[in-house]
Amino acid sequence: MKKSRSLCLWTISATLALGTAQAQVEVGDEPAVSPPPPAPPATSVPAVTPGPAQPPAQPPAQPPAQPPAQPPAEATSAQPAKPEELVLATTDGLDLHAWHYPAKVAKDESPKATVILLHDLEGAHRSVEPLAIALQAAGCDVVAPDLRGHGASTTRAGDDVDLRLLKKTDFELMAAARGGQIRDQSAIRGDVETVRNWMKRKAEDGVLDMNRLFVVGSGFGAAIAAAWTAEDANWPAGTRGDQGRQVRGLVLISPAWTTRGFSISGPLANEAVRAHVPVMVIAGRSDRDAAKVFDQLKRNRPTSWFQQRADRTTDKAAKLDDPAKASLFFFEFDSTRTADALASDRVLSPAAVIGKFFGMALARPKR
Repeated sequence: MKKSRSLCLWTISATLALGTAQAQVEVGDEPAVSPPPPAPPATSVPAVTPGPAQPPAQPPAQPPAQPPAQPPAEATSAQPAKPEELVLATTDGLDLHAWHYPAKVAKDESPKATVILLHDLEGAHRSVEPLAIALQAAGCDVVAPDLRGHGASTTRAGDDVDLRLLKKTDFELMAAARGGQIRDQSAIRGDVETVRNWMKRKAEDGVLDMNRLFVVGSGFGAAIAAAWTAEDANWPAGTRGDQGRQVRGLVLISPAWTTRGFSISGPLANEAVRAHVPVMVIAGRSDRDAAKVFDQLKRNRPTSWFQQRADRTTDKAAKLDDPAKASLFFFEFDSTRTADALASDRVLSPAAVIGKFFGMALARPKR
């Protein structure tokens, strides 16, 4: 049977061949050293009559100096641009630090996606930076904040925010976006919503594209990503059109089911997350929380799911002819790594899988 082009997107194999070259050197016996020959008998040196003076020898002509070789014009742009640090203010006075990784694209091309990237509990933007850079190099605009109490985001209204003291209400505030009828003026704008508002202003200036918005969360950050996606979907249409439902896809890397009383189960029950927003779950093998999230979502998408296991075997909904048309994906790596460590693994390269998911999600009609 002819394999479909889309199914090939999901047959990803990475084989590492490690070899060791061994060099063998044979050393023989040292050759015998012959004694020096006897010195010849002394002889008289005949007198030499000097002839006419000769001009001093001239050094050989040297070729003209060549200018130093210049690097190719494109060499200076081989690396993606360095991230820009942002300091944004949430409605409760938190100094939220975030980093914008501008997409690496040609001048005549548009970025492939706009991404909010959220780290795990006790992580920071640095712990997912390899993924941010990989997505940036693939042509995505990425903003990765230090969530409250993490990294540089530890000051609120002049007081310190201690990660060890964060509780459920603090986690809820990270994803909060509510209060009022006009979203940009909402009474409660938490960490992720504050990043979204900065992105929206940049989109109005033509810098970013909010029509290609994705949220990627790792570990505990996956639960925050799902919660904020639900908040985004809850915003009603305004006089100028939709205020919400901006998220085109959600990526959950080793999603944590419950953290200090904050659970992903609530966001998974939201109508948009449960049944409409394209979702990809990524995990290492035997990740129980990730499997639980996938199974719950699969019950609400019985005809639209696709799965690739760690051993590369696949499964799909019975009525799904083309895997690219699925709205729910589960991709399992043959690795014991989880969360930020898995997200940042340069060998496994989850960015490649995520990039393909972006393309398939964008091909689906926007709700």
